[in-house]
Amino acid sequence: MSHLTYLEAGVVGLIQGVTELFPVSSLGHNVLIPALVGGSWATDLNVARPESPYLAFIVGMHVATAIALLIYFWRDWIRIIGGFFTSLAHWQGWHPRVATRDETLAWMIILATIPVGLVGLVAEHTFRVLFGKPILAAVFLIVNGLILFCGERFRPRASRQADRVVAAQREEAMTVTQPDPVPVAGQPGGAVHGATGTATGHQAVRSEEISLGLASDERLARMGFGEALIIGLSQILALLAGISRDGVTMVTGMARGLSREDAARFAFLLATPVILAAGALKVPDLLGPLGNGIRGQILLGSILSGLGAYVSVRFLVRYFQTRTLYPFAIYCFVFGLLSVIYLGVIK
Repeated sequence: MSHLTYLEAGVVGLIQGVTELFPVSSLGHNVLIPALVGGSWATDLNVARPESPYLAFIVGMHVATAIALLIYFWRDWIRIIGGFFTSLAHWQGWHPRVATRDETLAWMIILATIPVGLVGLVAEHTFRVLFGKPILAAVFLIVNGLILFCGERFRPRASRQADRVVAAQREEAMTVTQPDPVPVAGQPGGAVHGATGTATGHQAVRSEEISLGLASDERLARMGFGEALIIGLSQILALLAGISRDGVTMVTGMARGLSREDAARFAFLLATPVILAAGALKVPDLLGPLGNGIRGQILLGSILSGLGAYVSVRFLVRYFQTRTLYPFAIYCFVFGLLSVIYLGVIK
């Protein structure tokens, strides 16, 4: 794979980081875009080839994406991992103790991750070779758009009510924690300017995000293990290029009564161990003969993937507090349809 260019690596890395968390399918885009560009891109970046080195490259980018998620949610993961170990330390009969919020959430994530992990290990190669073709990725992208649209349009009453409850709690929390403006000399009632004010504003925003995350985890922990398993099972669909893991997880969560905000948070938490494990499995390939001659390209792709993922998760966490899946549904449907027309009719 020594012919992989820095441009190809950079584009693939950035697409991977951004589209992995947006509900638009990173694998679908990494299959479609090389085919749409054509030429050497279509030859070099063919994920459906048996023993494809390109697949090892883009899945290896998952490590950078997962690291970005771990950086953003690091406080949450410290709590959740701590909850896992405290539950083991207080074993009860034939099962670990699951009493606190963090213990419950830890085992919910484990339970929801097992099905896609097992199916991925057994059938990933089959899914990729059979369904990783550009025209099929375009069709599944259309399907993904329909899933997002229907998931938003036909949300159950429980999910809509949960949205209202979460919005009220968020409004109350913001009212309680809103700091009074600090006046500046000569400017009565004015806010602090300069570096100190900027830092304080950033800290306030991050503090609000942390507080809202804790409240969301409290609600998720009351969801139940059965619901967590159902949501986790939906991730299996994302083995099809064109179907978004976060998208189907969110839609399933909302269908089970979660608010849009909580469904998005659970999707991001579930994504972290899945994409980290998938990437870690491919890292040895990239460090071996497949990586010869492209170490610099791998580094560039990883950096852009991590940066894209971090910016994306910061944006999406706030986006899904008040906004819908409709824009992503329309994008997937239109892009998928145009790709089908181009690849199947024009090209």
